Amino acid sequence: MDFIIDDPQQEQEFRHILTKIQLAKNGETAAQMKQHGLIYKINWGASIVSLREIASQFEPSHLLALKLWNKKWRETMILAAMLDVPKEVTEEQMDYWTKSLETTEIAEALNTYLWVKTKFAFIKSLEWCRGKKHLVRFAGLHLMGRLALIEKSAMDEIFEPFFDVLSPLAKDPNLKQVFYRSYLLLGMKSKTMNEATILFAEDLKSVDSEDSRSLADLILSELTSPYVQELFVKNT
Repeated sequence: MDFIIDDPQQEQEFRHILTKIQLAKNGETAAQMKQHGLIYKINWGASIVSLREIASQFEPSHLLALKLWNKKWRETMILAAMLDVPKEVTEEQMDYWTKSLETTEIAEALNTYLWVKTKFAFIKSLEWCRGKKHLVRFAGLHLMGRLALIEKSAMDEIFEPFFDVLSPLAKDPNLKQVFYRSYLLLGMKSKTMNEATILFAEDLKSVDSEDSRSLADLILSELTSPYVQELFVKNT
């Protein structure tokens, strides 16, 4: 990654943020997260609402975001996603941060607040879906769903390459929830994409994998439902 020269103002803001995080601590929340498998080097248990409030008090800054990420607290990593400048994000940074993920919470925060806004979002989502690490594949799937939700005006053809990488992911029971949520968002992007996702899900039912077949049944039940189909009627 590129080396960026520090400056006194950014250091002061960084220290100020650390103090605000500690003032927003919630030990009970932190303990509950730990019980649910969200393990961090340091976790003050600050709520997302509190972190959004903290972020609103500072101007976005790429340097500040790098400093926050390197601190490796749960809260500083989420704030790094909230305060970074999308146009200054590099592919190298995206790969480095994503490959060092240790929890799904941080993966979702990066995708929601930062990665989806970058010019590399589509290519990285597709690339990560082919990844070897579980959390990298999780990030790829989750980002696909965020793109389908946010980029409603994007051409459907941009999403078509995902159908080439999704079959192996459907077989992984550890990805079932994120696959289901993200795939539904893809299938609700447009009428054309809805038809494409239904056809693909039908093909999944013939795959030699019980996980794929059960996932396909859940997906088809939702994407073919009257509720979803009525959405396209309302939007025409």
